[in-house]
Amino acid sequence: MEAVDKKHILVIDDDTRLRRLLHRYLNQNDFFVSEADNPTTVREMMKNFSFDLFILDVMMPGESGIEFSKWLRENDIHTPILMLTAMGNVQNRIEGLEAGVDDYLAKPFEPKELLLRINSILRRTIIALEKERLNQLHFGNCTYDIDKQELSRNGEFVSLTPVENELMRLLVSQIGQEVSRTQLALLTKTDNERTIDVQVNRLRKKIEEDPKKPRYLQTVRGKGYSLLPD
Repeated sequence: MEAVDKKHILVIDDDTRLRRLLHRYLNQNDFFVSEADNPTTVREMMKNFSFDLFILDVMMPGESGIEFSKWLRENDIHTPILMLTAMGNVQNRIEGLEAGVDDYLAKPFEPKELLLRINSILRRTIIALEKERLNQLHFGNCTYDIDKQELSRNGEFVSLTPVENELMRLLVSQIGQEVSRTQLALLTKTDNERTIDVQVNRLRKKIEEDPKKPRYLQTVRGKGYSLLPD
């Protein structure tokens, strides 16, 4: 694995000896590793660094691993979490999963199992991110989620009327291809083709930087419209 491809793992545990052992073992297996002994330190580190995975102990003085996991998810931070729990403590595992933990590993554990669980979590994360990428179309600072049929601008939800939403859905279904006014009017059950022009102009105001010079929702002269994402 090349250095630039190394995943950054943060080990969060108040047991210094265990942190150092995990640090050394994971480094030997081509991960970049950082350490923290409490969630407060992690919050400070997150201001300057991004992490691909948290290995988080459930029992720490002050704020527990479960409480910290809840805080992460409540603040829309979706970094995968592998929680370390005491052997046989089923309640901790249930609470952890309810708090948004991705997986857990009971202490004591075999290093090989830890590595297998880490790689499994990271694979699932990559697959989920790829699926999300494929389900999203980008138009400058706008994003359209195909599955949810939702438009956002600079991360903020943009409300679409029923007709605008139907127009968007139809244009996305034939992305990059021309769709005639007649077809759009028929499929949206709109009165006439001129109404389609009005609705398209309204939609442009929501996705274009300059609606008068559209870059993404293009007019196909004499035919209809075509949607061209980035």
